[in-house]
Amino acid sequence: MFAMLMKWMSSAGILPRLSETEREALDAGTVWIDGDLFAGRLDVERLHREPYGRLSDDEQAFLDGPVEELLARTDRYEIGRTKRVPDELMQFIKDQGFMGLAIPREYGGKQFSTLAISTILAKIGPVSSTVGTLVVIPNSLGAGELVLHYGTEAQKTHYLPRLARGQYVPCFGLTEPGAGSDAASIKAEGLVFRDGDGRVRIRLNFRKRYITLAPIADLCTIACRLRDPDNLLGRNAPNPDGDLGITCVLVHKGTPGLDSGRHHDPIGDPFYNGPLVGKDVVVGLDAIIGGPERAGQGWTMLMQQLAGGRAVSLPAGAVGTAKLTAVAAGAYSMVRQQFGIPIGRMEGVEEKIGRIAGLTYLLEASRVFACTAIDNGQQPPVISAVLKAYTTEISQQLVIDGMDVFAGAAVMQGPQNILGMAYKSAPVAITVEGANILTRTLMIFGQGATRCHPYALKVLDGVERRDVGAFRGALLGWIGHFLTGLLRAEGHFLTRGLFVRTSDVAPETRRYHQLLGWAATRFGVMTDLAMFAIGGRLKRRGKLTGRYADALAWLVLGASCLRRYEAEGRKREDLPMLQYAMEHTLGRLQDAFEGIYRNFDGPLGWWTRTLGVFELRLNPIGSAPKDAHSARAARCIQSDSAQFRRLGYGVHLPRDTSRGLGRLLEAFAVISRAHPAAERIIQAQKARRLPRGYLPAQIADEAQRAGVIDASEVALLKQALGTRLEAIEVDDFAPEAYFARIDDDGAATYDRAVNA
Repeated sequence: MFAMLMKWMSSAGILPRLSETEREALDAGTVWIDGDLFAGRLDVERLHREPYGRLSDDEQAFLDGPVEELLARTDRYEIGRTKRVPDELMQFIKDQGFMGLAIPREYGGKQFSTLAISTILAKIGPVSSTVGTLVVIPNSLGAGELVLHYGTEAQKTHYLPRLARGQYVPCFGLTEPGAGSDAASIKAEGLVFRDGDGRVRIRLNFRKRYITLAPIADLCTIACRLRDPDNLLGRNAPNPDGDLGITCVLVHKGTPGLDSGRHHDPIGDPFYNGPLVGKDVVVGLDAIIGGPERAGQGWTMLMQQLAGGRAVSLPAGAVGTAKLTAVAAGAYSMVRQQFGIPIGRMEGVEEKIGRIAGLTYLLEASRVFACTAIDNGQQPPVISAVLKAYTTEISQQLVIDGMDVFAGAAVMQGPQNILGMAYKSAPVAITVEGANILTRTLMIFGQGATRCHPYALKVLDGVERRDVGAFRGALLGWIGHFLTGLLRAEGHFLTRGLFVRTSDVAPETRRYHQLLGWAATRFGVMTDLAMFAIGGRLKRRGKLTGRYADALAWLVLGASCLRRYEAEGRKREDLPMLQYAMEHTLGRLQDAFEGIYRNFDGPLGWWTRTLGVFELRLNPIGSAPKDAHSARAARCIQSDSAQFRRLGYGVHLPRDTSRGLGRLLEAFAVISRAHPAAERIIQAQKARRLPRGYLPAQIADEAQRAGVIDASEVALLKQALGTRLEAIEVDDFAPEAYFARIDDDGAATYDRAVNA
């Protein structure tokens, strides 16, 4: 019977068919807490046993020393105007070891943790992503990482020390006009041939684009499809044209046939990015990363390194930008006044400040939690994809919120503008390393449902191997698992998650653990139903799988948030941000499940679209945060307190208090110190001891005479008024600075003078 069932499931497309590249992607990396979620449970005890890391003393010293010095030397506006990183800044990056953060000490690198590298990138990126890319690319997928993990000893000895000290500036050529998110479809070709001297070599032809650092790189890693039609490598390729598969090859700048000098012009910060074109580029076999024995293993290398890598650089930049937005918008909302009060006390502004505070708390939790897992041996591709897609999307929304708070000060460009460049640069993170649209609709649930489910891959393996015994055991286990999950889900539905196990958690967060556990159980059941009822057709149902990805993502983000609260010692002052984040999480989970139910098809579609949706709305898991939640969360970043500074950890606070963020935070600090005196004047006005209709600073002298405040507070209030007015000023330009001057060679240049 099981043999017939196995044959039917295979022929009817009940199970997805996996290509060789899909199989390699599934085999890459590890399953982490995503395994529990696909199994339909939130293991609270395991969740809080998972480590939540901190930087070592050496890593913190680097963050406080060289990183701060680098950013103090960085003039984002000037770099944006000239589109050049000054030579002395580039040399500082090389000399201080920024290009070798991930390289072991034995090769001259820093050998920092993933968490430390992420924290460094999160600090640099919001100041200048132009400078940030000079640190990101050498420390992410490319020559350094690939040579370290797969290179020959000779390659490691030669390349790693030179990469660590910046003697080689690397880039990685993967994307092509016809191969973006579908990277496995690359057309770049490497042909193995014997030259006139009898040496076996490789001739490369390729056209790559969107390659960061390509215009300045002197070491390019080229992903190509390697062919050996004459079997010169002795590998006996299975196809007639000798296709060995995707291979990673090192090509040095100056190699005949390599053109790497042209630039793309990315939106936002003008980081170095451009095409790589190779025509009959000839390299030796020792240019293959790992040597000839690794020919054809490039796709496996990429999948293994991307398994955890997507959780690092782009999420770091996104979270760093969110934290900058929280610091800047929180401060500005109290510095800027309208109608006699700080705009942050107006409910419309307060709502956005609360969202920025709560979701920044959540994003930072997910960054630290995931990076710590990688440092402890995990390489979770599904979680990494979640982090990449959702941190960048959420961060973009928070920057938009921050722009709304700053209003006119956000849209006037110049050295004083704090958020404008982050707003313009946000689409870059959304697009690169796998466009978010495809990551959400194809990868997260498409890979996770097979890779992370406790039985799906076992059933699929049984079918592919025609192993009836293995198939029978896995299928029966799956059916039992599904029935158990169905009963558990119904119990949680009736009790609203009251009996989800939540031992040893903070009493104030127990209810959130219970509701998240209930949501995890529902996700597990709906995953089983999708695989039973829709099966292999899920690959084509991107809108539906995107909603499943939303549910999984918010489960992961919510779990990370709860882990942070426990790991940081249950700081009660942070509870308003956690509450906002969890209310938002549960509301988004409710939206995701309603979307799944309304669009589910197959034999049960009629039930989910009618009674199922009715039950969901009758007994919801959650809803959007209430006004009181956003008000309390906003207060956490609206005073210059120890909590404000702690939440802004990792944000570069400029030493120069005459411009931009430094000027704003100086005003914020003065205004915060003056706040108690201002409040006493306001109360005196309400009691009619002082005239109404005036700002506290305007009647400070009268308030002193009335005994409401003392002389030092009068001076402080007047100082606060002055710094407030200075901090909200925007740039203006003289005509000779504003308009481009066309030189004889046709180049446009600008004078640097501003505020003239």
